[in-house]
Amino acid sequence: MAKPPAERLPPGQYLEDEMPVLHYGPIPRFDPRTWDFRVFGLVANPLQLRYEDILAMPAKRIVADVHCVTHWSVLDTVWEGVPARDILLLAQPLPEARYVLVHAEHGYTANVPLERLMDDDVLLAYRYRDAPLAPEHGYPLRLVLPKLYFWKSAKWVRGFELMAQERKGFWESRGYHNEGDPWKEERYD
Repeated sequence: MAKPPAERLPPGQYLEDEMPVLHYGPIPRFDPRTWDFRVFGLVANPLQLRYEDILAMPAKRIVADVHCVTHWSVLDTVWEGVPARDILLLAQPLPEARYVLVHAEHGYTANVPLERLMDDDVLLAYRYRDAPLAPEHGYPLRLVLPKLYFWKSAKWVRGFELMAQERKGFWESRGYHNEGDPWKEERYD
């Protein structure tokens, strides 16, 4: 049996019906002829995938609660896309790979432990609420990491850089907690 909504809210969060539109920079233009998704760094098989390659991969649908560091939460969001694990396994991470710097448009990056990206519920999503992902929510591809604050779920994601050492991403270098766990009291380093 599912927990009541109040028990599903991390400390200090309030409930929203719809996901607010928040992003850094303008909405980028998408050209499927030039767009690609790269996996590089500490991998045995570097990848460069086109959007059509990602759409051709087996899809997964998840229902997840989303929590933003700006205090809002939306429960039971529905996402569809390719499991991040599937793409990472194609790239064959090297044994020393421990972290991933997620690259997105406008120079946005997010640091995520590799083991977090391997979770069953982590997607490279191209659909939200049974419709194509809207540009303001990250079309053509958004990383969805339901167990972490939503800034880790990068919009307009373009690649994964696998690394041995942790490196702060865009928001982490501006004071947001590098772990990104909404169930911890601390929001900032």
